[in-house]
Parts: sequence; structure tokens; C-alpha cells
Amino acid sequence: MRRMRISASTYLNSAPLVYSFDRGSLKDKYQFIGDEAPSRCAELLAQGSCEIALIPAIEYQRIPGLKVIPDVAVASRNRVRSVILAARVPLSEARRVVLDSSSRTSQALVRILFKRRFGGEPSFQERTPDADLSFENMLDGCDAALVIGDPAIRIGAAADRLGIKIHDLAEEWKGLTGMPFVFAVWAVREEAIEDAGALSQDFLSAAREGVGRLDQLAMEYAEQLKMEPQDMLGYLRDNVNYELDATNIAGLEQYFRYAYEDGLIREMRKLRFMAEEAVATI
Repeated sequence: MRRMRISASTYLNSAPLVYSFDRGSLKDKYQFIGDEAPSRCAELLAQGSCEIALIPAIEYQRIPGLKVIPDVAVASRNRVRSVILAARVPLSEARRVVLDSSSRTSQALVRILFKRRFGGEPSFQERTPDADLSFENMLDGCDAALVIGDPAIRIGAAADRLGIKIHDLAEEWKGLTGMPFVFAVWAVREEAIEDAGALSQDFLSAAREGVGRLDQLAMEYAEQLKMEPQDMLGYLRDNVNYELDATNIAGLEQYFRYAYEDGLIREMRKLRFMAEEAVATI
């Protein structure tokens, strides 16, 4: 029997969720396809090139025939650090804003925040960060730039040198709504579901396994990103939340409402979970 294919970003923020499938206890049960760009993972799922993917949350509303795997997500209760708007001017004065092409959810969030919190009506342009991990090209010729994932953490650490102000988008969303923000969810193609209960348990178990290895993951990514291990560990423990509980679901549904009202999605689909059992905790 062919193993189910799973696609997910290999950024630090998703590392605890994918550890088990990539090199942990479930690596032989599923076929893992890693990619740095969350948007690419959504494309693979939409094309049927994988059965399950960790997708930008907004893509649930755009790709038909999906169900959300319960209990697990990439979210933030307060400050996230890895999804930022780096600005050279006050945001109300920004005229040209560059958007990281890697994440559709964060792009929509920036548009919502400019309309409802920052003010101003800038023009938006997509741009792909440099592959050499400098990512300073994102700031060329613009007033502000959306940067996500590991590049955002690096730019945040270099803000003083770059002469920019960092706006943390989870903090800005919390200031607007009082709610947490969900950046990504596990989604599965409905026709691929055979045993929803067993599949849900695998993904919850994978999250628990990964969260149990935060120290190891922090050491590995600190070397990769040339940052301090304690800083990486603090990020994983304090900035990212891996639950899809009632509070996070409420924040996600509010995001979908704003996206619909602002014309960023054609319709607002109700969240459909693969299994409807009670919410578990990691």
C-alpha cells in the first residue's frame, strides 16, 4: 500500500509538527515532502501531489474538498516574531509594501491590518526573498516589507543595523481583535481519508513528539540560522502555539470573516474537521 504523502514547510516554526514525519517515529508510515515555502505546500495539496499538507490557513478557503485535522496548528497567542512587517516609515505613511511570496495567509493579514488598523492605502507587490538567507532584498525600494519564517527572525535581530522598525503581525492582530492568530493548519484531501480517528491520533502524537524535542530543534536551527540556542528555544516555547483549541479556532474564524468582508476570499466556508471529537491538548 502506498504511504500517504505529507507536505510541510521546513521553517523553524513548523519544525515540532514535522519532526515525527521527517525523522521521528512516523517517518516510515508517511512519505514526507519538505519545502521552505508554505504556499508551495498548498499548491501540492491542490494539485493532488500530496494527500495532506500544512497549509497557510487562508488556503483552506480557496482549495475545495479539504478537511482540517483537529487539535494541531501553527498559531500565536501574542507575539510570534516569525511573521513581521519591516518598515522604514510609519505604516500610515507607507506607499509601497512588498509581500513575501511564501505565505498567502500573512499576505491577506497585512491587507486586513492596513485597512482596519494601520490606515493608508499602499500599493502591494509580491517578492521572493534571496536564497542566500540575507533577505535584505525584501527591503529594497519599498516603505515596508512582509517577511515570514526564518528570514523574519533574522531580520528582526538585525533591525537596528538595517534602520527599520519591526511590526509583529500576531501582536498587531491581537491589538485589533484581542484574539490569537492561526497561521497554518493541517489539511487533508477528503477523498484520501480512510480512518479519520487513526489519522487524527497520528498527527496529535506527532505534535507531542516534536514538542518534546524543543531543546534539540533549538540547537539545530541555532546553528543553521547563526543565532543563540536559548533564543531559538524561547521562540519555540513562548512565541509559537501548536494547539487548535476553541480560542484559536475563534481567532481563525474572525480572520476568515475579515478576509471575506475585504474581498480576499470569494466565500467563507465553515471549518470542517476530519473528526469531530473533543479538542485535545498537546
